[in-house]
Parts: sequence; C-alpha cells; structure tokens
Amino acid sequence: MTETTDITELLLSRIRDVADYPEPGVMFKDITPLLADPAAFAALTDALAEVARDTGATKVVGLEARGFILGAPVALRAGLGFIPVRKAGKLPGATLSQSYDLEYGSAEIEVHAEDLSAGDRVLVVDDVLATGGTAEASLELIRRAGAEVAGLAVLMELGFLGGRARLEPALAGAPLKALLTV
Repeated sequence: MTETTDITELLLSRIRDVADYPEPGVMFKDITPLLADPAAFAALTDALAEVARDTGATKVVGLEARGFILGAPVALRAGLGFIPVRKAGKLPGATLSQSYDLEYGSAEIEVHAEDLSAGDRVLVVDDVLATGGTAEASLELIRRAGAEVAGLAVLMELGFLGGRARLEPALAGAPLKALLTV
C-alpha cells in the first residue's frame, strides 16, 4: 500500500454517511468522527499543510465554518497566518465583502480589509467542494484584496455536483487539490 492509499483509506474510514440529512434524498458526509480521531485529524492536517507548502502559500484562508476547523491547524502546521472568511456581519471593523448566488437566493462573505494585501499568496481551505459557489466568491474576494490565489485545498470533493468545472476559470491556473473525491 502506498502512503496516498493509506491516508485515503484512513480518511474515508472516519467519514460517516448520514442519510436524508439535512433533507430527504441527501447523503450527508459527516466529518466529526474524523475530527474526533487525533491520528486521522493529524494526517489530514499534515496533508493539507503539504499542499500549502507546495503552492508557496504565505497565508491560509478558512471558509466558514468547517474551513475554520481545518484551515487554522493547517496554517499553524505550515508556519503561516490564518485568515477567516466569514458570513456577512460577523467580523468587526472594516471588511471587504463578496456576494454570490445560492440555489435558492444569495449570500455574502467577508474578510477583514487589512488581513490580505499585495504580495500574499493565499491557499483557501475548506472541508467540502460541492457546487463551488462559496469557494468561487472567496477567490474573487482574495483578488479584490490585492492578494494572489495560491490554490484551493479541500478534504472532499463531491464530483457529481460540478464544482471543479465551475471553479476552473476563477482559479486561473492555481491548483485545486481534493484529498478525496466522492
């Protein structure tokens, strides 16, 4: 078995399927068992920190909310700063905001205006890539702040939802790394 196979099997073994959550017909991928297992959480953190180093990132952005859980230890492990991107109205002080469309309506995310600047290379970290709407908005927000997108790293990509194809133009050649694809 290779190291990649080992980590894939470890991560998959710690993700629980929850049928019909949050609504009938949806198979929710619950990562809380993975987070509760220190060996699995450490392996995940190490793998994402390696992506941060490989992309030459100088900062890590975590997307609310599970992106905070993953992004903060990744930044720490990689020796980088961590920047939270939050839902609108959750950050004090001056912010930059970016609106984006959801399946039924719209949403808005924000970052502190002074947290990113020219010269920063930013890796976006989140738990799941689904349709790509939030990730796409975060990439635009990072560029509007004057920083460069180093890449996007996620624990799991839900390939059947087409987020990767949606993000390719927004990534503009920056890598998208999913540790698992389901």
